[in-house]
Amino acid sequence: MEWKNQSSRPDFTLLGLSGQPQLQVLLFIAFLVVYVISLLVNLLISSLICVDQRLHTPMYFFLINLSILDIWCTSVAIPKMLVNIASGKQTISFTGCVLQMCLFTSALGTELLLLTVMGFDRYIAICYPFHYTSIMSVRICILLAAAVWIIGIINSLVHTTLLFRLDFCGENLLDHFFCEFPSVFRLSCSNTRLNDLTMLAADSFFGISSFLLTLVSYTYIISAIIKIRSAEGKQKAFSTCASHLIVVGLYFATVIYTYIRPAFNFAMDDDKVVSALYTILSPVLNPIVYSLRNKEIKEAFKKYIVKNVASQ
Repeated sequence: MEWKNQSSRPDFTLLGLSGQPQLQVLLFIAFLVVYVISLLVNLLISSLICVDQRLHTPMYFFLINLSILDIWCTSVAIPKMLVNIASGKQTISFTGCVLQMCLFTSALGTELLLLTVMGFDRYIAICYPFHYTSIMSVRICILLAAAVWIIGIINSLVHTTLLFRLDFCGENLLDHFFCEFPSVFRLSCSNTRLNDLTMLAADSFFGISSFLLTLVSYTYIISAIIKIRSAEGKQKAFSTCASHLIVVGLYFATVIYTYIRPAFNFAMDDDKVVSALYTILSPVLNPIVYSLRNKEIKEAFKKYIVKNVASQ
């Protein structure tokens, strides 16, 4: 019997990253360690930015937003998976699944736009240093941050609303380690064409367009770096830009790969592995690349952390 004729919504069974029992302990430890590291590092960076007046600049304002989003992404997906592994239960309620998708997609879309804004911020700072403070004023920074958050949340609410038009039949075995729209769409016995096209439109805007704009920003940044006379300064700037582009490229590529394929009916057998890259790997790489390699963050850490530890 189809669940639409029943009074309750269906539960979903999350198959996880691996069905082999001997790997469950290893996966639990690995995900727990990565989650704790991501949580602590992002909280540390957010705290340092808040308490150090020298870090109250547009770049660090956007970085603290990025840290919040990274904490949000990992906290939506990983804890539930850890509970499932520890308890041996793989089920998630329909309400819990919808809530997980809504929250995760909000953070995902917001982060894609935020990375584009951060690229634009670095473009203004390097290419127009004398006009940076006037262009990236406090008011502009707050408006940009508010805009990316609002757009990201609205996008998620649209997909969540459209989900309720779908019917689900059968065992509802979700071949994933958390609920994500493309994977859930495949379980529906309804026509998901509208959902897929809406997802394609969103991915084109949040993923492809944002990535192209970010590339344009970094193209101008690299052209400005080439004009630097100091070999040491040029090498340092190139190293920073290269690491930023690698992390941004990995994040955009994996998100686009996951969310654009359902509209073209491509096979999605490896989507959960790709999802792990932007759900788990990126939140760990972001603070390392954007913050922990930064001289000002290191100095703030020495001042407020090492000093306090030594005094105690």
